[in-house]
Amino acid sequence: MSVCQTCGACCVSFRVDFHPAELAGGAFAWEAGVPLHMTVPVNANIVRMAGTDAAAARCVALVGEIGAQVGCSIYGSRPSPCREFDTEHAACNRARQRCGLDPL
Repeated sequence: MSVCQTCGACCVSFRVDFHPAELAGGAFAWEAGVPLHMTVPVNANIVRMAGTDAAAARCVALVGEIGAQVGCSIYGSRPSPCREFDTEHAACNRARQRCGLDPL
């Protein structure tokens, strides 16, 4: 199990905005694309993963318990911000800190 599968802090810490072309059926979608029902429109050029801008943020695609065992219910179709984020980013440790997890 990867460190990400025992963490999930990024999924409860950051807003996830991306272009609508990554939605299901879109020109730049991976696999099946991000399901429309898991997003909220921001404007004509941006959609957001539902739950990521809530006061107690939690991406709608996140399953499991933070710091124990987590997964993404749309992992193969996840949007580009999620694909680009990794443990090398300083933001990873900031998210872990917000969740009371030790830095990597």
